[in-house]
Amino acid sequence: MKKLLALAIAASLLLSCTALADTGTTFSPAQQQEIQKITEQWLTAHPEILIKMGKKLQQRQQKAQQTQLSDGVVKLAAQLQQVKGIPHAGPEDASVIVTEFFDYQCVYCHRDARIVEKLIQDNPKVKFVFRDWPIFAGQYPLSNTAALTGIGIYREAGADAYLKYHNGIFATGHDEGKLREQDIADVAAKAMGKTPKLDDLKSYTATIDKNDMLAKAIGANGTPLFIVMPASNPTAENITVIPGAASLDVLQTAINHAR
Repeated sequence: MKKLLALAIAASLLLSCTALADTGTTFSPAQQQEIQKITEQWLTAHPEILIKMGKKLQQRQQKAQQTQLSDGVVKLAAQLQQVKGIPHAGPEDASVIVTEFFDYQCVYCHRDARIVEKLIQDNPKVKFVFRDWPIFAGQYPLSNTAALTGIGIYREAGADAYLKYHNGIFATGHDEGKLREQDIADVAAKAMGKTPKLDDLKSYTATIDKNDMLAKAIGANGTPLFIVMPASNPTAENITVIPGAASLDVLQTAINHAR
């Protein structure tokens, strides 16, 4: 790995040297090979430089991703706040909105489920929106089944029943292909006393499709994705976008920031 990085840096130096040709400075092939050799030797003797450069590159990539996601959220803020038919809990006139894009078979969504549950308990004046994004459905079809069932429960029985189902599915601990049809049926029955009919399947599928379009338009590439923003005048400065798993402290800080 270090050698590859060294070669990459050497190549960059060579390109720079080649660019000097515009100013009348040129290097022969032999000189270029010698520059590459010296660069490799120096970087091999100073591996800490590679580590430092790797960290800086990662930081730049993360910053660029955050900027892209934040800009996407600001542009789509109005659509993100349109939650009719989308499972959500908390006051309708909440000043802060927490949105999670998730998949019931995502291992990181499972890890964060208890954190989100605690966050809801600690923030009764915040609206929590759950946008099903079953990105693993191609590999694990029950991701889609679980999502449709959850939306059906919300439409038929409301937020309380939905949260029982939502938390219950994650409580099974069955992620990444381990979720079973019986899990979905059992948790649904406990949440609302029966399994939903899913008689409005077309509508439920349209909801998932809308979530998919929103997530991709924002620039998301995986679950979970957390968006914390004020209900009024969201800007790049007062929203927080968290791609991937998040701790309770990070999410609570984001809520406090949005306030």
